[in-house]
Amino acid sequence: MILEVSNLSHGFGDRVIFDNVSFRLLKGEHIGLVGANGEGKSTFMNIVTGQMEPEEGKVTWAKNVKVGYLDQHTVLTAGLTIGDVLRSAFEDLYAMEERINTICNMLEDVTDEVEMNALLEEMGELQDLLDSHDFYSIDIKVEEIARAFEILPLGLDKDVSDLSGGQRTKILLAKLLLQKPEILLLDEPTNYLDANHIEWLKRYLQDYDNAFILISHDIPFLNDVVNIIYHMENGALERYVGNYDKFEEIYAVKKNQLEAAYRRQQQEISELKDFVARNKASVATRNMAMSRQKKLDKMDIIELAKEKPKPEFNFKEARAAGKVIFETNDLVIGYSKDKPLSKPINLRMERGEKIALVGTNGIGKTTFLKSVLGLIPSLEGTANLGDYLYKGYFEQEVKPSNNSCIEEIWETFPSYSQYEVRSALAKCGLTTKHIESKVKVLSGGEQAKVRLCKLINIETNILLLDEPTNHLDVDAKDELKRALKEYKGAILLVCHEPEFYEDIVDKIWNLEEFSLLR
Repeated sequence: MILEVSNLSHGFGDRVIFDNVSFRLLKGEHIGLVGANGEGKSTFMNIVTGQMEPEEGKVTWAKNVKVGYLDQHTVLTAGLTIGDVLRSAFEDLYAMEERINTICNMLEDVTDEVEMNALLEEMGELQDLLDSHDFYSIDIKVEEIARAFEILPLGLDKDVSDLSGGQRTKILLAKLLLQKPEILLLDEPTNYLDANHIEWLKRYLQDYDNAFILISHDIPFLNDVVNIIYHMENGALERYVGNYDKFEEIYAVKKNQLEAAYRRQQQEISELKDFVARNKASVATRNMAMSRQKKLDKMDIIELAKEKPKPEFNFKEARAAGKVIFETNDLVIGYSKDKPLSKPINLRMERGEKIALVGTNGIGKTTFLKSVLGLIPSLEGTANLGDYLYKGYFEQEVKPSNNSCIEEIWETFPSYSQYEVRSALAKCGLTTKHIESKVKVLSGGEQAKVRLCKLINIETNILLLDEPTNHLDVDAKDELKRALKEYKGAILLVCHEPEFYEDIVDKIWNLEEFSLLR
């Protein structure tokens, strides 16, 4: 047993996240941790890694297990370089080197032979550890992993605050692999990764000899790498052997069996109550009525799980746009004239077109969107917007506000009544407890639903969507796909999931064709 979680209970306010759940991680298990947005997957990871204390229950790790955790919310400190972050994978070795240097300084003043021998022995042991871990080849290891993840062209001296979401994820993943942990905990690792690196990560996890726990809403990816599913729902945690498709198959059978048993029991309860009501007053049948009542009192009542609200995304459409949505003329994108991201780009989008914008991480997909919208200036050339545009923009990353969900929607739609605000949020799959919570305490998927709520309630004829599927659960992703297929306006979509966008778009633009980073 590598990890055992016993009788775990936890909640936030009156919201129950876990109710007396148990979990185990065995050697070689590749676990997929799944469930709808807000069921507590990231909270579970924070509890097992010791970043959060559970209200009740016990978390027990096997002795001397080295755990590596890729957290979707990790913030990289401005001022650190890429090289600094990668080298921090070897913090324990650098600490040993520092201790060796301290001992060397101490030896200059030590006169006692016993103390000197003890210090020399400690220094020898530390030096052996450094040698056995190839400490003096760290820079070579860092360069090798940076090359494998295509980080090297960015420059190891680049400040991490200047990175895109995908570049940040790659660097955190590279750091994790440099640490060589025995156990991997991965919270939505494919978010922001391009197709090439998702494929690379898939092969790595398929060949991984040790155990890992993976949170992901990317079903094809899950199917390819896991052999155990733990499903989180309504405060419970259930274990299933097999990949995600196998889990869905067994889950559907169990659900149908439970519903059938519930209907049979309700019928029996109804008949027993009816018999008691008709016969308890009669002397001749009172004993039989009491017997039926006892049976009712002892019965273990089957309860069906409360159905989670399913989101409904229906985009409001404005009047038709002019023929041309936008046109770029020798547009060069980037944030610095010294380091442009692209060659001159000449692209034209017309009314009603649905286009996927693809390319490797850091190539400038988000920068292109912002340049077209005029949110950042172009380095050269122009991006000209067409006439009669009603734009809807979904940003890849937005810092969550301190507002409640209700306040967040009211700021955008001040004329809405409270009923209209609550109704709009409920249609996006949020419960009353979510709606009354602050945005910043919601899960990534719930926050995305609040942002989508704003987007679907404004009239648009062009949607510019930057990785809208990140953090969304399966139901929300399927509903968003349906809504985008039905939308009559134009769509420019940045997405790393071909299985999501291929049924929506009629054209693909690969920004690698214009990149200076290739």
